[in-house]
Amino acid sequence: MMKRRALSSFVLFDVTYADGSQTSRRKVPSTTLADLDGEAAIKAVIEAQDREIALASGRPRGEIKSVSRSRT
Repeated sequence: MMKRRALSSFVLFDVTYADGSQTSRRKVPSTTLADLDGEAAIKAVIEAQDREIALASGRPRGEIKSVSRSRT
């Protein structure tokens, strides 16, 4: 029996930081896209993820310059 694919509840974004570094395919909950402050809400979610990653790795990320939707 084949597993059914769950509906995606995430949207993927590519992130560019102020220092020029980039990360790809960052998951943001699709409910965030319904927020009235679109890009700011997306950045806030990714910044929260970056803080968690920094705590675990000891390497903080820089300021986010831009976000764009990933191409699938």
